[in-house]
Amino acid sequence: MANFRQFAYQRSARRSFRRILHPDMTPMVGLGFLLVTFFLLAADFTKTTVLPLSMPVKPKMDHEQSTLGPCVGAMTLILGENNKVHYYYGLLSVDVKPEMHTTSLTATGLRQVLLQEKAESGKFIVLIKSSDKAKYRNMVDVLDEMNITDMYRYALVDMAQGDYDLLRQHGL
Repeated sequence: MANFRQFAYQRSARRSFRRILHPDMTPMVGLGFLLVTFFLLAADFTKTTVLPLSMPVKPKMDHEQSTLGPCVGAMTLILGENNKVHYYYGLLSVDVKPEMHTTSLTATGLRQVLLQEKAESGKFIVLIKSSDKAKYRNMVDVLDEMNITDMYRYALVDMAQGDYDLLRQHGL
C-alpha cells in the first residue's frame, strides 16, 4: 500500500508542474480588424448606381383621343437595332406622315440632335419608344443622354401600330 501512495504522490506531483498555455491573441485581433475593413470596403465599392425615373400615371383614353395630331413641342425617338435611333418631330398622325431621321447613340449623334433642338425650341417633350429589335442597353444609353443634356421632359411610351408602319415604310 505504501508503494501505491508513493506512486500516486509522484504522479500528482508531476501534474502540478504542468503549465497552462495562454496563446497570444493580439495578431488574431489585428486580423479580425483587417477582415472587417476589407468587407466594408468591398461592400462600398459594389453599390449600384440607380437612375431615378418617375413615370406618370397612364390616362384612360377612348379611341377618338388615341389618334393625336401633330404637336410642335414634341420629338419622338424610336430605338432600333445596331444602336440606331430613328426620330421625327411631332406626334404621329393619321393624316400626316412625319419625316424620319436616323442617328446613332454616340456623343456626336443623339446628344447633338437633342442639344440643337433644345437650343432652337427651348421647351419640348421627348417621347422614347423602344422597338422589338432594340436592346436594353439602348434604353439605358438614351436615358443617360437625357440626363447629360438636362432634358427634364421625357416619357417612355409604348410603340403604336403607326410607328411600326412608319418603320416598315422606311425599310427600318
